[in-house]
Amino acid sequence: MANAQATRAAKPDYAPPPINGDFYGIANVLNETERALVRRVREFTEGVVAPVIEEFWARDEFPFAIIPKMAEIGIGGVGYQGYGAAGGSWLLNGFVAMELARVDSSVATFWGVHTGLSAGSIYLCGDEAQKQRWLPAMMRFEKIGSFGLTEPLVGSATSGGMLTTCRREGDVWILNGQKKWIGNATFADINVIWAREEGSNQVKGFVVAKDNPGFSVEKIKTKMALRVVQNGLITLKDCRVPEADRLQNANTFKDTAKVLRMTRTGVAWFAVGCAMGAYEHALRYATERQQFGRPIGGFQLVQDLLVRMLGNVTATQAMMLRLGQLQDEGVMLDEHASLAKAFCTVKCRETVGYARELLGGNGILLENHIGRFVADAEAIYSYEGTREMNTLIVGKSITGLSAFV
Repeated sequence: MANAQATRAAKPDYAPPPINGDFYGIANVLNETERALVRRVREFTEGVVAPVIEEFWARDEFPFAIIPKMAEIGIGGVGYQGYGAAGGSWLLNGFVAMELARVDSSVATFWGVHTGLSAGSIYLCGDEAQKQRWLPAMMRFEKIGSFGLTEPLVGSATSGGMLTTCRREGDVWILNGQKKWIGNATFADINVIWAREEGSNQVKGFVVAKDNPGFSVEKIKTKMALRVVQNGLITLKDCRVPEADRLQNANTFKDTAKVLRMTRTGVAWFAVGCAMGAYEHALRYATERQQFGRPIGGFQLVQDLLVRMLGNVTATQAMMLRLGQLQDEGVMLDEHASLAKAFCTVKCRETVGYARELLGGNGILLENHIGRFVADAEAIYSYEGTREMNTLIVGKSITGLSAFV
């Protein structure tokens, strides 16, 4: 018996293979310039974010020192053209999103809210003067943005049930209402606020400065997920916004939906990155943690968990690769983005659960990273459209029947 155990034990010179969450090499579809940007993102996340993120996550604070360093790597407005944006393809945008979330979903969300939802609203719905006024500074991360759509009493029903109102008085709009769960809101310079016009009931977009009279923000505390993201409860009380700060090409909720369609793909990429990071941490742990005289990675049940995780990561990477191509071809529809967001977040949730299971009790310790991924996956699962709402969008597409109530 002792000889058999000795035979099964790992050799003293055991060296595990390199850890690589891109098992099928999907990054090889990028050209060398694009891969160079992805490498800079990885150097940033591993060299700047990873050493401090657990501390800030535990303290429920944002590491503001990373913002100038994020600006240096040139990821402001990946996929946008002009206005000082990084440019490139939407597929490249997805790889950047995945790389950020691979190390921390909160930092990825900060970037997604700022350059995606907030700057994206101006990019898609602003007139030329507004784009020139706000976007260059946002692309340089000199002005940080937030995006106010969700409300305390209205989430999925914002398309028809928005409670925040606006009314025009001469060249000024008066906004009243509240917005909840607004990422970056506690410190953002530029806040994109969506409101329903009294009378017409049409949704309009506004850019509201943080020092605008009638605008106030309260930090949402005691979160169990995305603790580094500074979510705020925005209150608008007779907030006066000049007509010049109304997004001139945002006149109905269909315009709001254009922004959501564009950014929903990014959240699906976040889910892939979150799952990828959890898998890589679990694999590293499995090659280092020893029980019964050898690394636990040599046990059948542990390998089964690793392969389940890798299968989920690889399947969702392949889905997102094709979605990014559809987006760049200009043929991506709402249902394409919704299927990816729904499916990838479900598989992310499953994958981080497997990672926690592999680590056993150590999986709940922040120092082993996995607990943060498990918690953050819960937020990714819900924001930018719940699984249920995205399911109804896809369901309507494939059946021709609307199940919306």
